[in-house]
Amino acid sequence: MQRIIVTTAGRPDEESYQLAKQVSEDLGVPFIPRKKRSISKISLLYEANVLVAGKNRLEYYGKGSHMPFFFHPDTAAFRLKRLKRGESEPFLEACALQSSDSFLDCTLGVGSDAIIASYAVGEKGKVIGLEVDPVIAYIVRRGLKEYETAEISLKRSMERIQVVPCEAVEFLKMQADESFEVVYLDPMFEQTIEESNNFESLREVGSHHPLTEEWVNEAYRVAKKRVVLKAHFRSTHFEDFGFERKVRLTSKFHFGVLEK
Repeated sequence: MQRIIVTTAGRPDEESYQLAKQVSEDLGVPFIPRKKRSISKISLLYEANVLVAGKNRLEYYGKGSHMPFFFHPDTAAFRLKRLKRGESEPFLEACALQSSDSFLDCTLGVGSDAIIASYAVGEKGKVIGLEVDPVIAYIVRRGLKEYETAEISLKRSMERIQVVPCEAVEFLKMQADESFEVVYLDPMFEQTIEESNNFESLREVGSHHPLTEEWVNEAYRVAKKRVVLKAHFRSTHFEDFGFERKVRLTSKFHFGVLEK
């Protein structure tokens, strides 16, 4: 596993210093004083990924990368606005989520789909997001709770999500049969789809786990209503694992459904 260190922003005050120390303790990784050095220099010197604890957000740089990963609701913000206007949401149509449902996102990533799911299931529902990389999980968990927005429904939807740092198959094996209405699979795309820089930075520092028969079988066992897969339109995952493909002619990704 790549070594990880924590440092402060370029011109830290006492608050930034204390935040960096807290992150260091939370994750059990070394704190390295910034000393006006660039992130690339620190990364090279310590041969490590660098987590920068700034006032407004945590930024995670892969070794040798100049583009950090950080939490942002990304597409969820404008998707939520469209939902409120009564427009369709292909993800929700594929999941068929209802108020008070439970939803398990096996590949949380930046959390955009989980936020929409949380909005759909409401306060009486439950959304759990799995993230195998502990640093990504930490950043997203804090971001979901601490991100500042005046959009109350977005804020509440983010706050309700429970982030679990665990590998998906390992977590699924610990769950009872039919313990979540919907289980969602969005493995790291074989081909790049998202245009956001944040998605690209996630590809650099995140963990990549290919979809397997064991993963799909465990997801099917744990799901009460359906398993939903999101993948590139050229992906053979739909046919390989028996998903009913929901073709979207104007999109680069499709959804697949395994009904119970």
